[in-house]
Amino acid sequence: MIEIGPPLREDADVRALVECFHERIETIRRQVRQVIVGQNDVVDHLLMTLFVGGHCLITGMPGTAKTLLVRTLASVLGLSFKRIQFTPDLMPTDVTGTDIIEEDITTGHRRWTFVPGPIFANVVLADEVNRTPPKTQAALLEAMQEHSVTVRGATHILAPPFFVLATQNPIELEGTYPLPEAQLDRFLFNVLLDYLSLEEEMEVVDRNSTRMELPQLEPCTNAEEIIRFQWLVRQVPLSTEMRRRAVELVRATRPTEPNAPEAVRKYVRYGASVRATQFLCLSAKVRALMEGRYHVTEEDLRVLALPVLRHRVLTNYQAESDGKTVDDVLREVIAH
Repeated sequence: MIEIGPPLREDADVRALVECFHERIETIRRQVRQVIVGQNDVVDHLLMTLFVGGHCLITGMPGTAKTLLVRTLASVLGLSFKRIQFTPDLMPTDVTGTDIIEEDITTGHRRWTFVPGPIFANVVLADEVNRTPPKTQAALLEAMQEHSVTVRGATHILAPPFFVLATQNPIELEGTYPLPEAQLDRFLFNVLLDYLSLEEEMEVVDRNSTRMELPQLEPCTNAEEIIRFQWLVRQVPLSTEMRRRAVELVRATRPTEPNAPEAVRKYVRYGASVRATQFLCLSAKVRALMEGRYHVTEEDLRVLALPVLRHRVLTNYQAESDGKTVDDVLREVIAH
């Protein structure tokens, strides 16, 4: 018999919070659709990132509305928003902020004053994050993991909720740098933003050739409510069987694992870490809640395995020689 674990507390406050969660999800989706055509799965992945309290990497070719999508979502959420345009000459202090010397005009004394950088916001858009060298990319690491930044030995806490939505162009394009593996592992998802269908692309052309400005979007939630939703997600039960499935799935990406499929032993250099298992379980919880369920199923794990794992598994030269991508290998792992 499968162990389900403790259910959500059956009190009026929790039931009201669940109803409010579903109402906000539908309102956010409806508002975003006023600006963004298609990409419904990508929007849902960004919402999952928000309610888990993680960060998301959005990969896509130029002109696929990556920046517009993030800016639109931030407007709908009612959170503070900052955009950082990553360039080859961007310095770490341009991200975190820095100390400056200020003089008190009344006393003549000088003192150090911290000037916060654009990282001090609820939603941070790291636009084209792979356009800057690794030294500046590393400035995001502490903020993403610890929700704080350290400048001149002083630690400054970032106000919750805090999450980074980073966009990147494919690394084979000229003028880009591959992201460090330690930074990639901090992202909950790596979402691929693909081209639209013919009908959707025609709608985009129609919208942008008949109006001058984008629709005015109304915020439909706030920081306090989102923090309550993050708590609610963690109350969704995860059975022992589903925990085991998640662990086995992630362990199967490691070539040293005895039960790893042949494709992993042949094509993979390094598999996913334990952090991948944690993120897979958390994202499965929020997907279950968004689907109107109060328990995680195997379908949740299968659907979310690709965006959770694709940036954590490193393939070898044999995979490149045989034309095997990370997604190809992971699909075999999921089927296995």
